[in-house]
Amino acid sequence: MTHYLDRLQNATRKYWNKPALNNVGGISFTYGEMARSIERFHIIFEHAGISKGDKIALAARNGAKWGMAYLAVNTYEAVIVPILADFTPDNTCFLVDHSESVALFTNADKWEKMDAAKMPRLRMVIDVESWELLYCPDDQLRSEFDQVDSLFSSKYPEGFGPEDVNYPLDNLDKLSTINYTSGSTGNPKGVMLTYRNFSATIDFAQEHMPATDKDNMVSMLPMAHMYGLVIEFIYPLCNGVGIYWLAKAPTPSALMAAFAQVKPYLLVTVPLVMEKIFKSKVLPILEKPVVKFASHIPGLRCIIYKKVREGLLIAFGGNVREFIMGGAALNPEVEKWLHRIGFPYVVGYGMTEATPLLAYEGHEKYVMGSCGKAVADVRIDSPDPEHVAGEIQAKGDNICIGYFKNPEASACAFTDDGYLRTGDLGVMDRDGNIFIRGRSKNMILGPSGQNIYPEELEAFVNNQEYVIESVVLDRGGKIVALVYPDRDAMKAAGADPEKVGAAVRTGANRHLPSYSQISAVELMEQPFEKTPKLSIKRFLYK
Repeated sequence: MTHYLDRLQNATRKYWNKPALNNVGGISFTYGEMARSIERFHIIFEHAGISKGDKIALAARNGAKWGMAYLAVNTYEAVIVPILADFTPDNTCFLVDHSESVALFTNADKWEKMDAAKMPRLRMVIDVESWELLYCPDDQLRSEFDQVDSLFSSKYPEGFGPEDVNYPLDNLDKLSTINYTSGSTGNPKGVMLTYRNFSATIDFAQEHMPATDKDNMVSMLPMAHMYGLVIEFIYPLCNGVGIYWLAKAPTPSALMAAFAQVKPYLLVTVPLVMEKIFKSKVLPILEKPVVKFASHIPGLRCIIYKKVREGLLIAFGGNVREFIMGGAALNPEVEKWLHRIGFPYVVGYGMTEATPLLAYEGHEKYVMGSCGKAVADVRIDSPDPEHVAGEIQAKGDNICIGYFKNPEASACAFTDDGYLRTGDLGVMDRDGNIFIRGRSKNMILGPSGQNIYPEELEAFVNNQEYVIESVVLDRGGKIVALVYPDRDAMKAAGADPEKVGAAVRTGANRHLPSYSQISAVELMEQPFEKTPKLSIKRFLYK
């Protein structure tokens, strides 16, 4: 196994003057500039009394400086705690405190809404955009922070060059990252990932998703999301790839402009995005009468499909070698057409606990309907894994070591022989291709790949006036809350049902990140059907 920091170290030395971390249409840092900033932060951490193994949180919007902050912590051997920027201030405060973080990188506007008293361990808060101190109760540390340039010059009087880049490589089994899979309740699960976990995934990517210094990447997923962190950032950076983040909201026009400028070699997205693009841009062409007629003629069919494929690829910058989708099944009808036109797509499978890959296969060998071949040692807990669905379980160097400060969840997450229980159901064919048949968990995939847990949203819905119980579900990409209300109380108060539904939606959304906002509330006439254990039969309301 090659330590990924060894790969990063070598790439930094080799591509010193090449752009590394960039905002589309904005700031840009070469590998050398990135390395110098990382070293400056190492000096700051040292003077702040931050030790290896201490926790440092990063709750900020995507961007080049987000990447710099992450690497500064990671190469110092402090434990990085990436937190989704969309979490509410209270959620963020809770996770910073729960993780025992002693420092925080965030955006100034986000910090204004946070309460330092809720995070008593914090020694400093740094603005991820300006690199200025937003909070520091220690006057001496504040003074040293302001003198970091002189401290840097004293340490490197002849300048900082490629030979000065030396990252720790003897720490594979040390904790690298705590990545929270939840932040909307008081019971989060902080997945503990080691340097070995990351190195195993990047070893796999190196073999199966080759990248070169001639390539560029448009990073679209949240960086606190494990798939975005590893596949859109760390791995390509280890190969000299230029990483480009959108500095604005990822609207279709902004994305298309970024693709045209950057010409990415790889795109990682969720099936919903591809389905929308295909249905709006491609399907209308394929369903034109003249095209349908021509498609029945073998020679013309090949020409038409080639033109459609080339047009779609050009829309994404013209240099994409593969599209990776994950987090949910791809619409079978869309997949059928993508396959017909020879589009270079794959559907993968992963989770935070697997850093994040569990299954993948390159588009040349990808089997329709599958999520690729197992990346780790994957088994199906079934008497007939090929035909009878069972829980997908995994073991390997990429699998997490458990949940931070949650021994009960850690114990439940693994079998007696050390396999991770994914909670997902599937089968595996003779060639090792995995087919997901359903999710035992009720997770909803957010618009940018965020994990949304209905039970967490229901807790906020159930706290609203007149609500007895609720079920939250995904309907066509919209989050809908089914609510059984206290109709007697509503009648007594003369409450209008429509206004009650609107108030429930507004009240719940006040506590929820933007990506998990409830779009609609439907009031049920009858109580939800339940099991003998009084659990709601959720499957009846899909």
